[in-house]
Amino acid sequence: MKLSTQAQPPLAGPKINHPRSHGEQPSHTPLRPMWFCRADGQQWPCAEARLLLRAEFADNMPGLSIYLAGMFYEATKDLYRLNPHDGQTPIELFQRFVAWGPLRKPIAEDR
Repeated sequence: MKLSTQAQPPLAGPKINHPRSHGEQPSHTPLRPMWFCRADGQQWPCAEARLLLRAEFADNMPGLSIYLAGMFYEATKDLYRLNPHDGQTPIELFQRFVAWGPLRKPIAEDR
């Protein structure tokens, strides 16, 4: 199962997604615009979604970084629209969506 293809943001801008029951367990994809996991109700990306995304992008870590940055951008727009005054800060959203992704080397090493 590829989460990145299931959770792509719509081209025409944010769209509210409503879960559909097909008799199977829901996948660990975001329920927009609140950005909760469809399967377990945790903030997306939940722990299971993170594991699945890492496995899906195992051979493409730059692709995972780009995907997470795109989801961060979409979530920031949605969540700010829902709660512009006392929602998560940009730093908290970055930690939630991007910082857990592939490890990066520091820009400059101390000598």
